[in-house]
Amino acid sequence: MTTTLSRPPVRRPGKNPRPDREPGRRSTVSRGQWLTYVLLVVAVCLTLMPFAWMVLGSFKSQGEILRDPDGWLPRSPTLGNYRFWFSGLHIGSYFENSLLVALVTVAGNLVFCSMVGYVLAKLEFPGKRTLFLLVMTMLMVPGTVTFVPLFVLVGKLHMINTYPGLILPYLASPLGVFLMRQFIRSVPDSLIEAARIDGAGELRIFARIVLPLCGPPLATLGILTFLSSWNNFLWPLVVAQSQDKYTLPVALSLYSTGPQAAQYGLLLAGSVMVITPIVLVFVLLQRWFVQGLAATGIK
Repeated sequence: MTTTLSRPPVRRPGKNPRPDREPGRRSTVSRGQWLTYVLLVVAVCLTLMPFAWMVLGSFKSQGEILRDPDGWLPRSPTLGNYRFWFSGLHIGSYFENSLLVALVTVAGNLVFCSMVGYVLAKLEFPGKRTLFLLVMTMLMVPGTVTFVPLFVLVGKLHMINTYPGLILPYLASPLGVFLMRQFIRSVPDSLIEAARIDGAGELRIFARIVLPLCGPPLATLGILTFLSSWNNFLWPLVVAQSQDKYTLPVALSLYSTGPQAAQYGLLLAGSVMVITPIVLVFVLLQRWFVQGLAATGIK
C-alpha cells in the first residue's frame, strides 16, 4: 500500500494576501469615524475664519471696511495699508526691536531654565523641595500682581526705555523651569554617575550629556517663550517711552488709531505682519513642540 504525500500549495510572488486584513475584504471607515472627521474639519474652518477675514480685510480701504464690515472679498484690493506701514511708519525698526527682544529672551530662558531644571531634577541640596515649591507657587501668581513692583525695580536700576529693561525681567520663567525639570528627571542617572566617575564636573555634565538630550523640551520652551515675548504688549508699552524702542504690538496699537476713529485697514495689515513670524516659527518647529509636550507630560 503506497501513500502519496500532498505537496503544500505553491505561493506565487505578489499573490500573498496582506497579513493585516482578510483576502477580498476592503478597509472601511465606520460612521462614527466619518462623523469625527467632519466635526474636526468644521472646527478647523471655524477657527481659521477670523484669520482669513483679517488677511482679506488688510487689502481693503478704510471706507470699504466701514461700508461693508461683514464682507469677505475686497471689491477694490489695495496695498495701501502695507505701503503705509513700510514707507510712512518705518516698520522695519519696530520689527528689529521685537526680534531682538524675543531672541534674547528665548536664549535666556533656554539657558537659565534648563540649568535650574537640571539642579532641581538631579542634584541634592538642602532646601530643594522648598525651592521647587516656590517655583510651583510662582506658576499660580498672575503677572499683574508683580507688574508694579517689577516696574519700580526696573526704574530704580535706571533701565526705563532701554533694551535691558525690556528683556531682563523675562529671562527666566517658572513654566520653563518646571518643563525642563520634568524632562530632565527622565534622563538616566547612570549616564550622570558614569560622567562623575570619569571626573566630569556638573557644568560639563550639563553641557555635554544632559543638554544634547533635551531637544524636544528646548524647542517647546523656545516656541512658548517666543510667542509670549513677541505678543507682549503691556510691559513694552510702559517701559519703552520713545519710538526707537517701540516693539511691533506697541506700534500697532499707537499708530493704527486716527484722530477720530481707528484705522481698521492699518490695524488688520499690522496684525497680519505681527502674526506671520509666529506662524512660521510654529510650522518649522511643530514636530519638536509636540514631542516636548508628550515627553514632559503637559496636557
